[in-house]
Amino acid sequence: MLELGAQETKIIHEVGSRKTARVKVWLRYPGEGKIIVNDKPMEEYFGGRTFFHVIARKPLELTGMKDQVDIIADAIGGGVSAQAQALAHGISKALTVLNPDLRSILKKEGLLKRDPREKERKKYGLKRARRAPQYSKR
Repeated sequence: MLELGAQETKIIHEVGSRKTARVKVWLRYPGEGKIIVNDKPMEEYFGGRTFFHVIARKPLELTGMKDQVDIIADAIGGGVSAQAQALAHGISKALTVLNPDLRSILKKEGLLKRDPREKERKKYGLKRARRAPQYSKR
């Protein structure tokens, strides 16, 4: 897929985000397909919840790079689901820096776009962001 010199190693740094989760991603090429999150293998970090493994690996699966790169990531903030989506976002951005030809594949799947949805703030006079107290006519 990508041709480099025999001993040349590329390390690319990118940041992925979703809600309040931020993930710093270091992509090493060539690699063996290892994904390390917060100094733990991804399977251990996300536990037995394979749904999060699938989300995080999606950019590598789509581009066929899953056994060609190593990923080292630092996840901060947010929940586990948001961190998995932020990891996928960061990996996608790093892959496009490594090989700009992959951009069209990742863009079609929406992996390069940061999801802008955030938690709406609570307003005074209301119980939650939009939930008003029960109205009584009399």
